[in-house]
Amino acid sequence: MKTTLKIATLVLAFAGLSFAAKAQTTSSSASTTTKSGIRYSIGVESGITVGDFKDTHKWNLGGSVQADIPVANQLFVTVNAGYNNFFGAKNDATGLTASDIHLIPVKAGIKYFVVPNFYVQGEAGAAFLLNKDEFYGKTDNGKSVAFVYAPQIGVQFPVSASGNFIDAGIRYEATSKYNTTIANSINSKVQFLGLRLAYGF
Repeated sequence: MKTTLKIATLVLAFAGLSFAAKAQTTSSSASTTTKSGIRYSIGVESGITVGDFKDTHKWNLGGSVQADIPVANQLFVTVNAGYNNFFGAKNDATGLTASDIHLIPVKAGIKYFVVPNFYVQGEAGAAFLLNKDEFYGKTDNGKSVAFVYAPQIGVQFPVSASGNFIDAGIRYEATSKYNTTIANSINSKVQFLGLRLAYGF
């Protein structure tokens, strides 16, 4: 998975440079950044956990929907909602496997196209923990909602003359701690490096 993420990062960087070079010789009408009106995308997501969180959970799988609202040339306000399942890892010392974590992140932010089809994006919002009792135990008083933020870079590949596109992005996403008590706070910050592959229209 780590190797896949590294390869994907290089592919996105290369694609962005290619689009930048191509933009010098093609008309702007070929860019998905010129489509008027609100754009929507539906995507699948996966990633690897980082930080202390990787000790109990290794990877995630989910999906999301996003709306890009144009506010200026090459600049969009984004609204994103999704679902992510973080798969519990087995503790070799105890033989026990951590419970999966089910999150619904709801975020809003800004998306800016540095060059046609290559963008940087930043979002923040709230991540809702659906299975608090499994995560901490029924006697724990941890939170079920945490602050979440996600910087991202990506490229959009146009797939039709009407403006439909494929959106491929790489991001770092992290929450604040769901539990701030000393005993349970170490792994209560969810953080990961993820990929999102979406179809936009």
